[in-house]
Amino acid sequence: MELIEELLEKLAKYPHSDTVANPYLEPYAVDNLRHYFEYMFNHGGKRILLVGEAPGHRGCRITGIPFTSGRAFQKIPHPLLVALKNKIQLPHIETESTATIVWNYLSEKETTPLFWNSFPFHPHKKGEVNGNREPTEAEVKFGAKILRELHHIYKPEVIAGIGYKGVAALEQILPEQTIKYIRHPSYGGKSQFIEGMNSVI
Repeated sequence: MELIEELLEKLAKYPHSDTVANPYLEPYAVDNLRHYFEYMFNHGGKRILLVGEAPGHRGCRITGIPFTSGRAFQKIPHPLLVALKNKIQLPHIETESTATIVWNYLSEKETTPLFWNSFPFHPHKKGEVNGNREPTEAEVKFGAKILRELHHIYKPEVIAGIGYKGVAALEQILPEQTIKYIRHPSYGGKSQFIEGMNSVI
């Protein structure tokens, strides 16, 4: 896990700005992500890497783990969530609809994909820390550098983007490959998300 530790160190060095919050400036969030990676790297099965957009203010910005929320850890009996529940630390508990949809879906599946984001930090509008915005082209370009390292370490058999930003980030590191698009579950996309997930899991 030496390469993962190097990746965690890079994440922990990115500064906050007026429009970006880095959850990994908090040591607990780095530890949470470490536990997540340890679980994913040590459990066998098909290696699938799914790349979303960016951490949401009620989900990954708090947990440090992509596509999760505190409430999902409390309420959803997925093996990964159960295994990590007593290992991770959360300053407070929030619910996030995307995390709920994702882990309720995965609770009925035998395969758990590794989730990541096109930009690993929480983008927000100036003065609106408790809100979300899409990452910019420059942010996705930066995020692709981190994604390239994670892809190299994890060596997935299957990859896909959840939303167009996820596809864009994967296209930057794998320009010769056609990247599958999965609809993001938010804003009424649940049924299309499930269809897309069924095609890769």
